[in-house]
Amino acid sequence: MPVALITGITGQDGSYLAEFLLSKQYHVVGMSRRTSSSDYTRIRHIQDELTIVQADLHDQGSLYNIFEIYHPDEVYNLAGQSNVQLSWSQSVLTGDSTALGVTRLLECIRQVTPKARFYQASTSEMFGEAQQSPQNEKTPFNPRNPYGVAKVYAHLITANYRRHFGLYAASGILFNHESPRRGLKFVTRKITHTAAQIKLGLAQKLALGNLDALRDWGFAGDYVRAMWLMLQQDTPDDYVVGSGIAHSVRDLCQLAFSHLGLDYTDHVIFDKDFYRPNEINPLIADPSNTKRKLSWQPEVSFEQLVQMMVDADINALTQPEIKGP
Repeated sequence: MPVALITGITGQDGSYLAEFLLSKQYHVVGMSRRTSSSDYTRIRHIQDELTIVQADLHDQGSLYNIFEIYHPDEVYNLAGQSNVQLSWSQSVLTGDSTALGVTRLLECIRQVTPKARFYQASTSEMFGEAQQSPQNEKTPFNPRNPYGVAKVYAHLITANYRRHFGLYAASGILFNHESPRRGLKFVTRKITHTAAQIKLGLAQKLALGNLDALRDWGFAGDYVRAMWLMLQQDTPDDYVVGSGIAHSVRDLCQLAFSHLGLDYTDHVIFDKDFYRPNEINPLIADPSNTKRKLSWQPEVSFEQLVQMMVDADINALTQPEIKGP
């Protein structure tokens, strides 16, 4: 039974990846940072099938301990500070966890399990104010926030360890990927959750910024499959993962509200505090290389994704909460 270590297992991607790897008969070791209020909601339904260990990307010793005990065959790094707005107020923390944390993991692999295969979660935020659209693996990075800058460091240090030490280290440059497990601070979930609240009479209005802003949105469950495929290849490489289709925030609103029999124009109001101007070259993926080399295709459409999220929010608001131990 192969052993897979997932950092950030309690997050959206970590939970979907854990489910996927369990279906492939892996022994899944999930790393979680110990806090006074650790949240295992996303993995509660599979928690008994996982090995959960406490460690921190800031603490090299705790990472070495995991590698020496479990000797993972595959390592998926999905941890680190990932909120763009928070990265401005906590830029040092973001750099330490999101950038240097990757170096600490790579050092553990190099010194303890040099044959292990490593996946680094890179992001379209590295392109920032892109010089071209759509973006592929050759598009120059041009980040415009501390989170994007930290991710560029992590991406490049992964490539350097691959070249210099011969490690199997691959990076997935993932574009926006969503699900019912997405946090409420993200615009997709903010829209679907508030639409559900309005339908149930629990809210009246939804404040948003630029409705014409374009994004490339896909389903997180599809994207974790691409992560796994990257580590099954003969040689490591970097891959852009996205749908390749642009949708506006307005499109998302129209789909979410109409799925509930509502007209979004009756409920969405403009708030200048949320406004972001349109990018000259919006962040849209060119996943042709990934589709060709990995034989990967997304299975859930944008329309299906939005409907899935709305239905899940309606259910969450109408069903009594199941209390855990």
